[in-house]
Amino acid sequence: MPDFRRVTDDFYVSPQLDAADLSLAAAAGFRTVVANRPDGEQPGQLPAAEVEAAAAAAGLAFHSVALTSPSAATSADIAAMDSVIRSAQGPVLAYCRSGTRSVTLWALAAVKSGAQSPQQAIAAARGAGYDLSAMEPALRALAR
Repeated sequence: MPDFRRVTDDFYVSPQLDAADLSLAAAAGFRTVVANRPDGEQPGQLPAAEVEAAAAAAGLAFHSVALTSPSAATSADIAAMDSVIRSAQGPVLAYCRSGTRSVTLWALAAVKSGAQSPQQAIAAARGAGYDLSAMEPALRALAR
């Protein structure tokens, strides 16, 4: 069973997905999948093109905003993630190796856009099992 972790009602994160997870994601009501993991990070990792094909077969939109680490997010990455989230026609499921990059990029985008305060983003991530408290200064710097 996939590990889809609720961050907000419209945003969830997951460790690496496999092809079978995409039909389960569609059945669970997701409409968009975002890859936050670069290809080739680990042997046997399903390449993004194969995730994209499985997502399309399941009726899901697919986007890639790949990061090598949570601290590697650029302004362009944050803007791209915000754009995907804002344009999604339903709940978004983002994945990376463990979910940490995905929830970190979400927090950066949510705070920068004003959708969440730094404290709200940290609490939402904590509710999904991720500790972003060390990011509070960076999130405060992004807050409007």
